[in-house]
Amino acid sequence: MQRGRAMDHPAAHIDTSAVAALREERVDWRHKAIPPALWGRTVAEVLDEAPRLSQLPTPLLSLSRAAMTHNRDVLAAWCAERGVALAPHGKTTMAPQLWAEQLAAGSWAITVANLPQLAVARAFGVSRVIVANAIVSPLALRWISDQLTADPDLEVFVWADSPRTVALMHDALAAHAAEVGARRPLAVLVERGGAGGRTGARDEETGIAVAEAVAASPHLELAGVTGYEGALSHSSDEAALSVVHAYVDSLLSLHRRVAHLVPEGRTPVVSAGGSAYFEQVADALAPLVASDEARVVLRSGAYITHDDGFYRGISPLGSAPRTTGPSLRSALHGWVRISSQPEPGLALFDAGKRDLPFDEGMPEAQLVRARHTGDPATPITGVAVTALNDQHGFLRWDPEADTDAAAPVEIGDELRLGLSHPCTAFDKWGLIPVLDDADAADPIVVDLVRTWF
Repeated sequence: MQRGRAMDHPAAHIDTSAVAALREERVDWRHKAIPPALWGRTVAEVLDEAPRLSQLPTPLLSLSRAAMTHNRDVLAAWCAERGVALAPHGKTTMAPQLWAEQLAAGSWAITVANLPQLAVARAFGVSRVIVANAIVSPLALRWISDQLTADPDLEVFVWADSPRTVALMHDALAAHAAEVGARRPLAVLVERGGAGGRTGARDEETGIAVAEAVAASPHLELAGVTGYEGALSHSSDEAALSVVHAYVDSLLSLHRRVAHLVPEGRTPVVSAGGSAYFEQVADALAPLVASDEARVVLRSGAYITHDDGFYRGISPLGSAPRTTGPSLRSALHGWVRISSQPEPGLALFDAGKRDLPFDEGMPEAQLVRARHTGDPATPITGVAVTALNDQHGFLRWDPEADTDAAAPVEIGDELRLGLSHPCTAFDKWGLIPVLDDADAADPIVVDLVRTWF
């Protein structure tokens, strides 16, 4: 059944007053990015002073305002040109300030991964949330049900990949309704999986059975189909892209077999697309956009900061672009200080696994600044970060070139590091400085982003 765009819901919103109130939070010893000289001040008071990078301690994680604004606008425009919606995966940043920017730029919803993340979204009044997971805990389902009943403007979507999942949801919500009275039905997306992937129905018949079970429950409402292609491939070669495209084709097929079960008045959702293969998703689902028969929703999350590692290499708008549009820019950097040179060809710096991401590749040394001379940062080559301990990083180079005159760094020097995988960077910092331009000689702090993990 064709459903026109007239049935589209308005863009999601967030409580901007709650976001603005973060500027009144006081900073102190709990925030490792903030120097003692600024403890006790509000975020607004810190920003009024416009501190510079040189006034902040190391180790440090920073964000670039210029790069984040660029990335936000690039993907918003890319989606708008193709008629697809964007529900950024908020678990990447867990930063309502950044969610607010993404929603203001036109994002249709925010995606989260579990109940604690949904609770953060609700604390900041996000009105449409995709929970990219099955929720089978009766306690969690009751809380979501109460949220839906208390706020008629709220939309929450959860996933299901088996009839048993649906039965557990139905039973929990039925028992809750018997105790407290009628509740609004919970929207469910049927998750299609792939061999060797993560969750999701492995065949179409199971997906259809899930959809039929959802449609049969008065406490649930079928809202469409969904899945995640990023677990099926980990590169951008032709074989990997073929796997992704075939998977998204299977999602399209499932949609066409269950769309008739979606209630009248609700536009079916077909959702996939992380930050690695969103062009494959948009291309494969283009027929749904052209025919207006469903709302295609991407869930890219890492694009807002991009990186200098995994996503630089695999993103459709990375170093080897696979689609049209401006390339994304890395907005994520580490700043560390050389603290030891115990042997030729080796230096240790003051950051480790507690501070910087490492699961998708080691950080890369980009710039060196000799703080004691006051000279500007300069590019550094011939060195590599080879390991991270809990609180130390190992920087190595050819020891044969290590003379007093030729050593690339010395104790006290500061390095800027490019980082890989933002999804494991934000969780290490509760308050992250945003720099006006990470390439400037001494960047100015223009914001402080609060995270919840």
